[in-house]
Amino acid sequence: MSFFDSEFVKAEMSEISELQEEVYGKFMHFPYMNNEDKLYHVNLLEKLIDKQKVLYTRLSLSDDPEAIEMKERISDSAVMMGLPSDVDMNGVFNKMSEMLTIMKKQIDKGA
Repeated sequence: MSFFDSEFVKAEMSEISELQEEVYGKFMHFPYMNNEDKLYHVNLLEKLIDKQKVLYTRLSLSDDPEAIEMKERISDSAVMMGLPSDVDMNGVFNKMSEMLTIMKKQIDKGA
């Protein structure tokens, strides 16, 4: 069975896609949101990043050629966004999570 034939993987990828649509669809409105909506949006983004991190870990552990190819595409995309080619994607996900924690604290303070 291919990595992507797993019903669990399909469900996770579908949820990631839905979260991406919701998060990115409202991205331009973020500065105009009230604090409650901002926190909701940041929490959605946090959930998205957590799911992406888990999927990336699963891709890293798989020996399925399609999973390996997808992991390489993710790394290539990171390089195109300006990250070094040898970047640890788990470290990137962790830094993103740290930034979201800071954002939530700022929103809670009313900034």
